[in-house]
Amino acid sequence: MSRHGTPQAGHVARKRFGQHFLTDSAIIGAIVREIDPRPGQALVEIGPGLMALTQPLLERCGALTVIELDRDLAARLRARAGLQVVEADVLTVDFGALADAAAPKPLRVVGNLPYNISSPILFHLLPWAGRVADQHFMLQKEVVDRMVATPGGKDYGRLSVMLQWRYHMESVLDVPPEAFDPPPRVDSAIVRMLPWPQPAAVDPAVLEALVQSAFSQRRKLLRHSLGRWLEARGYTGHFDLQRRAEEVPVAAYTTLAAELGPAGKDSDTPPT
Repeated sequence: MSRHGTPQAGHVARKRFGQHFLTDSAIIGAIVREIDPRPGQALVEIGPGLMALTQPLLERCGALTVIELDRDLAARLRARAGLQVVEADVLTVDFGALADAAAPKPLRVVGNLPYNISSPILFHLLPWAGRVADQHFMLQKEVVDRMVATPGGKDYGRLSVMLQWRYHMESVLDVPPEAFDPPPRVDSAIVRMLPWPQPAAVDPAVLEALVQSAFSQRRKLLRHSLGRWLEARGYTGHFDLQRRAEEVPVAAYTTLAAELGPAGKDSDTPPT
């Protein structure tokens, strides 16, 4: 097996796109079982690459939308029946428009995300969580550990709070480097993300700013970071600042965010 892509496909993995192609058939089968695609569902795959995951998904559901930035791969994908190809950077894709096209069915979003931009992609998808049934992503295991982390540990941080506010998440499958070609230098994992039907009603921008301030000096007590931020906003309520950011549960952050400002509606389009 060439480290630069499968000989059969003849495609060279491009570092600038963060391409690592999944080649282990047993792992692919396990991922598809976790996703459990069904005919008629509105599946969207981010980064289909050489169709390692796309093909078995297509066999089970009959049709899906794929988002591919690499123009050479996008051209190959268009030749396959059952695929609607969106040739674009996923960070520019309007998932609200995809949801409109699929309505009334909610989207099911899957993908082997480029590890170099995985967090921006997760944040890009947040505004449309209300129109998504579930998300299954392959990510660097270290990122998945941070996503599902509970308060009190070193993995718990901004990513944990912002995503757990909107999703129930679990790590469902570990994937070793040798399952890819070329192998990444890190372990990977599959995370399942299920949007909460009734998330805490907060303004996402307020929560984001609050959490960013709290974790800006995570080794210090919150009075040194979040305390000053709250004082600048004129906050006069009670919030225990004699603890570190990693000790505060998600519900406490969202309660504080709700006190600070009017809740933004769960919009289908990102805030401007």
